[in-house]
Amino acid sequence: MTIHSEHPFLDPDADPVRRLRGRIGGAVTLWTSGSGSARTGLTVSSTMVAGGEPGRVLALVDPDSDLHGTLEETGRAVVHLLSWEHRDLAEAFAGQLPAPGGPFRMAEWEETTHGPRLTTATSWALADLESTETVGWSDLVVARLDSVTLGDDEEPLVHRRGRYQRPT
Repeated sequence: MTIHSEHPFLDPDADPVRRLRGRIGGAVTLWTSGSGSARTGLTVSSTMVAGGEPGRVLALVDPDSDLHGTLEETGRAVVHLLSWEHRDLAEAFAGQLPAPGGPFRMAEWEETTHGPRLTTATSWALADLESTETVGWSDLVVARLDSVTLGDDEEPLVHRRGRYQRPT
């Protein structure tokens, strides 16, 4: 047996841009849109908030995702800040964890004018789609903040280097 210092599963042709994005990390958000059987959601950690009147939230969203189509159709979304307790839900909406019956069955939701709202999320915003633009392999979504609700932020869910973490 040979013991060596390299990571045994490290991709020898890893995308350096993806690895840089992973090292920047960020808070994990869940974007939801639509209603009834047409509701969709997507876990997004590539987000930023721009101040102003009105404020805006920007996100990189997969153009092939169900959320993208629903967001363009409805023009509205609920943007949730997730907590440590929501990590399995985040994985399910990212398509990384099986969710029999769909990820919306994993939690309680309240219908809003902008889409389903996760009742256990303490902070969320209602957002109106302003624009989308292709940026690399993603679409940059810019949405105006219609209203913002801020609650306790004791254990925010953070994504860094491919893993969910509690902030240190």
